[in-house]
Amino acid sequence: MNYFVKGNPDLCIGCRTCMIGCVVAHEGKHIFEVDPDSYSFNPKLHMVKTANLSVPVQCKHCENPACMAVCPVGAISQKDHCIVIDTEKCMGCKSCMDACPFGAINMTVQTGKFQADGTEKKVANKCDLCYGFSGGPACVRVCPTEALTLVTEDELGDAMERKRAEAARNAYLETHPQE
Repeated sequence: MNYFVKGNPDLCIGCRTCMIGCVVAHEGKHIFEVDPDSYSFNPKLHMVKTANLSVPVQCKHCENPACMAVCPVGAISQKDHCIVIDTEKCMGCKSCMDACPFGAINMTVQTGKFQADGTEKKVANKCDLCYGFSGGPACVRVCPTEALTLVTEDELGDAMERKRAEAARNAYLETHPQE
């Protein structure tokens, strides 16, 4: 089973610390030393913030991902409980972005890489659960309100058991009203 990060909109304050943690995890702390006008800030998640709601939207690492199915060059694969994009293989066709039902994929410029025609190379960009980094997803680790949770097979199984027990209790109470 693939893991994913779940956001709790009741706890999220929209501070965007998750976005900064994501970029620092993938780019390193040198981003604080470069000219902000010469750097593309490309987190692998997107903050949705309205007057009534704030929560990050990121890849759900589907079990049968539509993005992977439509990728014509096989740049998207499943590794260690997550779906990752090989940016070296990605040709920037946007098929995965169009196929994602969550809007969790965007296109980003690969700084210092160029297409055959001299334009900057653009590739698909999405949450990879900080694949290859120790400590799990940076967004979960840095969230000041603990609004983000990494959902693993164990957590999902426990939640399913709790829901089943609650459904059984409710069904019993419906047929055996309190006197």
